[in-house]
Amino acid sequence: MVSARHWDARLHSLVGGLPNSPADLWLRRLTTAADHGRLWMAAGVLMALRRGALRRGAVRGLASMAVSSGLVNTALKPVFGRRRPDLGAHPVHRLLQETMTTHSFPSGHSSSAGAFVTGVALECPAAAAVLAPLALTVGYSRVHVGVHYPGDVVGGLAVGAAVAVGLRRCWPGEAGPLPVRAVDPAEWRPPHYGPVRVSRRGSGH
Repeated sequence: MVSARHWDARLHSLVGGLPNSPADLWLRRLTTAADHGRLWMAAGVLMALRRGALRRGAVRGLASMAVSSGLVNTALKPVFGRRRPDLGAHPVHRLLQETMTTHSFPSGHSSSAGAFVTGVALECPAAAAVLAPLALTVGYSRVHVGVHYPGDVVGGLAVGAAVAVGLRRCWPGEAGPLPVRAVDPAEWRPPHYGPVRVSRRGSGH
């Protein structure tokens, strides 16, 4: 039976064999912009300029990203210990200048993207809908430049999303407005205040 790692390596090689295109440069720039969560920190700062759900989403997204990044880099990568992919199938112009020294699974860039966007979604779904395609593109860019297998990206996105959801259980955030029950006119009764005593002053008695 062919293992999942075999197909993971096959997909990595297929991406490496894609024809050259202008997207190569932009994907390399995007993956570099997301180093150390800088892309998401910039998005969080811009969102925090607005009050309400956008600001709450920024705070929750950045907090989720910080927890996810720590978990991935200090615990999960050393535990799984997966080696980085062979870059032989990828064109030289796609490759990053720096050498990767950490393990491959799960992808740290993808976990940060998944954590930030999921955290935002829990507070402001509309903003998350805009950010989600960017998060997926960041994840794909890690395969496009050769430094991760597709499985690393999927695992990273899943870890980030799980961290954001788990953090929500520990930190619920602001409660929404209390539900208001509509009153049926047939059920309405005037308030009862009890007997009223009337004092008649100056009546001559």
